[in-house]
Amino acid sequence: MKSSLIDRLRLDNARVFAMADAIESVANLPDPLGETMEEWTRPNGLIIKKIRVPMGVIGIIYEARPNVTADAAALCLKAGSSALLRGGSDAFYSNAAIVAAMKDALSGTAISPDAVMLVEDTTRESANKMMKLNQYLDLLIPRGGAGLIKSVVNNATVPVIETGTGNCHIYVDDSADIEMATNIIINAKTQRTGVCNAAESMLVHEKIASRFLPVALDALDKKGCKILGCEKTREIWSKASIATEEDYATEFLDLILSVKVVKDVDEAIAHIEKYSTHHSETIVTENKENAARFLREVNSAAVYHNASTRFTDGGEFGFGAEMGISTQKLHARGPMGLREITSYKYVIEGAGQVR
Repeated sequence: MKSSLIDRLRLDNARVFAMADAIESVANLPDPLGETMEEWTRPNGLIIKKIRVPMGVIGIIYEARPNVTADAAALCLKAGSSALLRGGSDAFYSNAAIVAAMKDALSGTAISPDAVMLVEDTTRESANKMMKLNQYLDLLIPRGGAGLIKSVVNNATVPVIETGTGNCHIYVDDSADIEMATNIIINAKTQRTGVCNAAESMLVHEKIASRFLPVALDALDKKGCKILGCEKTREIWSKASIATEEDYATEFLDLILSVKVVKDVDEAIAHIEKYSTHHSETIVTENKENAARFLREVNSAAVYHNASTRFTDGGEFGFGAEMGISTQKLHARGPMGLREITSYKYVIEGAGQVR
């Protein structure tokens, strides 16, 4: 197994307590249901309210991430929905133990323990069947690698929210603070490599490259990170291997980083537009105009100025936990918390009006 897969599967004491903390954080969030999102009165006296309501039954198909079992179940319950969970075979016994614990807790409440259900068949057939359960599922959310997400998006007849892969970028502008930029790329690349908000590519302005790259790449090298670079990168730091077009488009989920020297913020934005999965991108700069332009023009779910991409996370955003990171534009985008997994309806109060 790859070290990144083992990391995702690991459930030591710290991970179990982190799952419990996430559930408590969700429990302590304000109840989103019944919230009046908007209200207005028409000239004819009709009072129209837009009210937040549960989605219904939410299916989640995911891979080797047992923490998703706890996070997804907690979010669905808090949002007034039921959860149908279909995890991967690698984490089956972990998932079963977590669901059993949650069902046991629910048995002492007014909520049916069957509000959280685990699909025990981990074959491809069960996933294919879930994709067609229009009569029973109101929403389907895939969480995992590019292959799983593509399969669900292409084959499901149930409405889907696409949680995207993370080919995330750090762009180091010519006015960047070198120490800050080094700290950001070290954190974004090496703190946890097997997660979707880890940086996979770094772009560096040509005016700062000769000063910044030796510092940053030496630090990454000490962490065991393999560097794949363009010709200019290799001229400055000879240990780098040559980067290919495929490398710039790859979510490595490993201690591998692609690097490219660019002439300005325009080329950086163009590169990101071409290769990014539109998840999370960062600009490190002291130039406010360049920062504003990057934040405005980069077409990703989360864009940062002088911060690590590792913060694209439901817990870090204050959502308690997350259902996933949506990279699509319809309904939900970025970390999906409680509000993103609810729907709404219009409630109209009249006094006998007819049309």
